[in-house]
Amino acid sequence: MTENIAGKIIVITGASSGLGEAAARHLAAAGAKLVLGARRLDRLQALAADLGLGDDAAVETDVTDAVQVQALVDRAVALHGRIDVLINNAGLMPHSPLERRKIADWDRMIDVNLKGTLYGIAAALPHMTAQKSGHIINVSSVAGHKVRPGSAVYAATKAAVRMLSEGLRMEVKPYNIRTTIVSPGAVSSELAQSITEPDIAAGMNDFYEKNAISADSFARVVAFAISQPEDMDVNEILFRPTVQEL
Repeated sequence: MTENIAGKIIVITGASSGLGEAAARHLAAAGAKLVLGARRLDRLQALAADLGLGDDAAVETDVTDAVQVQALVDRAVALHGRIDVLINNAGLMPHSPLERRKIADWDRMIDVNLKGTLYGIAAALPHMTAQKSGHIINVSSVAGHKVRPGSAVYAATKAAVRMLSEGLRMEVKPYNIRTTIVSPGAVSSELAQSITEPDIAAGMNDFYEKNAISADSFARVVAFAISQPEDMDVNEILFRPTVQEL
């Protein structure tokens, strides 16, 4: 699953830990040229150094700021002359029942999960349409397919990412751009750490400890989608741990 990856210019948001870090390590090993974005610049720089990337490959990026996301994508183009793949990976999952009225958490999820994805698309699309090639990978979730109590807003943002991605797929056909939605189940990451309600966090941490699979599973899925021939568009991948029921 490393064919057609070597030499590709790949931008990853939320790359300082979890799914983004795993994808960065896997794709770097396959020969991709990476530009990494995240809020925690120290961790991002350490990852870039570990992967043998230049200092310019780590860009402090808050995906809720369209200007910063544009700067991340523009850095890749400035360094390498193009962008081949954008992985919109940054996300938050502060679950809570709606009756608790965690409005600040709702706003954060909308800003990061949905608007952050939109800002990535807005930043990459002009470059990809001009070069008439590219691949945009948007990270949704099993929750984007199945809502459970306490996950209503998170599920809504991830379902919106799926609809947004399908609309994008149809719009970019004239430009030879591929689109992929990746919907993981319980995969080891820092998502549960974004939960602000202690009782919900405790339950989710227990669920992840019993069920979650390695973040490398996500990396392999992403590599599979990228590695396909340019005439093959893998539009959606939904995967879970074998033991995960919902």
